[in-house]
Amino acid sequence: MQKDPECTPPSESTQPPSSAREPEVVPPGDAEGCARPLDTVPKKLCGYLSKFGGKGPIKGWKCRWFFYDEKKCHLYYSRTAQDANPLDSIDLSSAVFDCKVDAEDEGTFEVKTPNRVITLKAATKQVMLYWLQQLQMKRWEFHNSPPALPVTPAAGLSGNGPTLHLNLEQEEADLEEFLCPVKTPIGLVGAAAALQPVPAMPSALQNISLKHLGTEIQNTMHNIRGNKQAQAIGHGPLMEESSQGVEPQGGEQSSTSDPSTPGKEPEEPPKPTPRSSLPSSPIQKPKRQSNTFPFFSDGLARSRTAQEKVAALEQQVLMLTEELKSQKELVIILHKALEAAQQEKRASSAYLAATEDKDRLELVRHKVRQIAELTQRVETLEQDRERLVHEAGLLEQQVQELQQHVQLLMDKNQAKQQVICKLSQKLTEDLAQPEQPASGDFLSQQERIEHLKDDMEAYRTQNRFLNSEIHQVTKIWRKVAEKEKALLTKCAYLQARNCQVESKYLAGLRRLQEAAGAEAGGFSELLQQLVQEALQWEAGEASGSVELRPISEYDDYGFLTVPDYEVEDLKLLAKIQALEVCSHQLLALEAVERPLRERWAALTELAPSAELKQLLRAGVPREHRQRVWRWLVHRRVRHLHSPGCYQELLTRGRACEHPAARQIELDLNRTFPTNKHFTCPTSSFPDKLRRVLLAFSWQNPTIGYCQGLNRLAAIALLVLEDEESAFWCLVAIVETILPAEYYSKTLTASQVDQRVLRDLLSEKLPRLTAHLGQHHIDLSLITFNWFLVVFADSLISDILLRVWDAFLYEGTKVVFRYALAIFKYNEEEILRLQDSLEIYQYLRFFTKTICDSRKLMSIAFNDMNPFPMKQLRQLRAVHRERLEAELRELEVLKAEYLERRASRGRAVPESCVSEDEGEGDG
Repeated sequence: MQKDPECTPPSESTQPPSSAREPEVVPPGDAEGCARPLDTVPKKLCGYLSKFGGKGPIKGWKCRWFFYDEKKCHLYYSRTAQDANPLDSIDLSSAVFDCKVDAEDEGTFEVKTPNRVITLKAATKQVMLYWLQQLQMKRWEFHNSPPALPVTPAAGLSGNGPTLHLNLEQEEADLEEFLCPVKTPIGLVGAAAALQPVPAMPSALQNISLKHLGTEIQNTMHNIRGNKQAQAIGHGPLMEESSQGVEPQGGEQSSTSDPSTPGKEPEEPPKPTPRSSLPSSPIQKPKRQSNTFPFFSDGLARSRTAQEKVAALEQQVLMLTEELKSQKELVIILHKALEAAQQEKRASSAYLAATEDKDRLELVRHKVRQIAELTQRVETLEQDRERLVHEAGLLEQQVQELQQHVQLLMDKNQAKQQVICKLSQKLTEDLAQPEQPASGDFLSQQERIEHLKDDMEAYRTQNRFLNSEIHQVTKIWRKVAEKEKALLTKCAYLQARNCQVESKYLAGLRRLQEAAGAEAGGFSELLQQLVQEALQWEAGEASGSVELRPISEYDDYGFLTVPDYEVEDLKLLAKIQALEVCSHQLLALEAVERPLRERWAALTELAPSAELKQLLRAGVPREHRQRVWRWLVHRRVRHLHSPGCYQELLTRGRACEHPAARQIELDLNRTFPTNKHFTCPTSSFPDKLRRVLLAFSWQNPTIGYCQGLNRLAAIALLVLEDEESAFWCLVAIVETILPAEYYSKTLTASQVDQRVLRDLLSEKLPRLTAHLGQHHIDLSLITFNWFLVVFADSLISDILLRVWDAFLYEGTKVVFRYALAIFKYNEEEILRLQDSLEIYQYLRFFTKTICDSRKLMSIAFNDMNPFPMKQLRQLRAVHRERLEAELRELEVLKAEYLERRASRGRAVPESCVSEDEGEGDG
């Protein structure tokens, strides 16, 4: 609720500055008694306005006297023009003005500041427009005028006057484009308004500010004292000051204001009565009579004697200020010299106090070092000075070039002006020629001009109509677009709800089928029929032209959305999972996916950063994934990549068959049997995959080929689509991201990671580790393939590719995070199983039940923290050392066994020869 400004208690900030109450200095030209023209007198902004404020029964319009302070850009107001203390002020430096055309009362306008809104009302509409224009000009003048400098009155009038006058003229010219300047309302604003009686209000109590009661009492007492003094001298102060300073409307000055009138001497103005509520100035100047308003007294002209005294005092103040400034600079220099002398004295005392020559020598060396440092600083400063001089020279050259350019433009403009003047003169001469015989042609041309004017006006009307029509159509289009967006959001939500209901329906059928078993007879057949119908039903067949079925047969990368398993329970689980995945995607489309796509679209250039790391963890949108993966792979293999390397490897493969070619050929048909790109006979992906694997076997002869590499290369092909890019992606994974010997014959690094995973599982998930240990479950039988192919056979494609987004950037730490997150995701389900066979059966397919990728990502990167890479390296080093020791021990045992077997074979007696060997001898 907006508070009325009069409700705030009076403070020192509301008091006008003392400079605003001092008499105005009359220029020397006017001090001789000559009347200055009325339009050259600077106009002061003041007058009576009605202000809306108050609370309860006293809320309403209150008449206030407003006075503008040019130095502070504040608009002060009080109850009457004769009050000494203002009630409050309005800061106009950051205010805006609003003309209330639709208000009930004519002349109402608002002044809006950052803290409050003040509603004012003028007597007429002309007065309102005058106030608004003047307030705009005062605000502009305050923001564009230079800071005030202590100059003499003559210098101030001659130096700053013309510049300010030009700026004001420019501002007035700008305002004329929107609203013509309003003439000054005579008698309603300015000094003349103070002579008018206070506008009557319905209630005297309503016009009094109760919130500023103390200020009201001070003003009342001040007015009473002022009236008594006025009666003592025989005439009112207001009339005296008006007779001395305010000129008549006719432009002639009153005879009472002329100091040259015989028989009258210029009176010295009485000194003001000191008040505790007003701050006193250090240098007191002659003040006005105490019962007049500050601004009203400032606007009156002063006598010649007072003007000379003020000018002399100001000149003396300037001289004293300059002298004080020079004395301060001298004191600063003396202080620096004294400090240097004291420092030199301390150094000399330390030198004399040293007892040994060694100490004195050290002091001398210290001084030499200081001198060297100061010399170096001087050289540095000299270099900086030379550089700045050089830069200044360059800037001067630029300024000269710009000046030349400006001169050329001015010459060009002048030439254009001359051409325009010549053409205008020629046109004037042609029009001024007497009527020629061909007057009929001239009349016809005039008629054509009139017709063209009519056509132009018609076109303007049509243009306005078309603009209005475009505006209306645009508004309608925006509303339709908003409705369409709302309907699409609602449709996605309904589809998600439909998927959830359908998945719950299938889960319920599955549970009923498990509970019924073979005892239900016909009921079991009914459940079987319902399950078959649920698996085969397509909503698109009943929807006509509208596609309502939210689940397509294949996803964006060619994987079957619902794999065709032989076991009916697995089919049902796959359908339930597909529905859940679709539901999560639809619900997260507006809240998560769309903002994520916008952030990726704004990220034009890729560079390692914390923001990129978070975006990769959240998943890369499909339209940006290929570009991002190419950058990630190039970042890994830029030290290995060479142009033409891939083609050379293919040429070598065609010239000579690699020993691993047979195994590669066998694994091609077993690569992603649920992906249409690798099962379709006409697809080119199998041939691309064959070439990528053969090129890698020649690139890395130590590994050659290992089962699992075909899946890594296949994922790279599906995303990157280019076989050379897929080849380098495989190189990046095997040779730079995963540890060495991950795909060696002994799979040493892979076995080490399984032991590390076991340790991390016992640390992060102790309950699950104890439960699996109780039932003697070996997790490496399940998780070994996870690490070998980076979850390629375990997770659905949507979650798998999000894992790879972070894996290609952060490395193997991501694999450990997601492995732990998968167990955390299904921890409660595993803990409910109490049989080792059931646990193994559940672990075989439980990764396929994960459908909420956002939840899995949150577990991996939030719940698994802290996860330092240092800890992972230490665990790998410890387990690698243990594994190598075990392998060496196995080699020793193997050698001993072979030696025993060989010695046992030599000692076999002849009676122990087998029948086959005996027959062979015969």
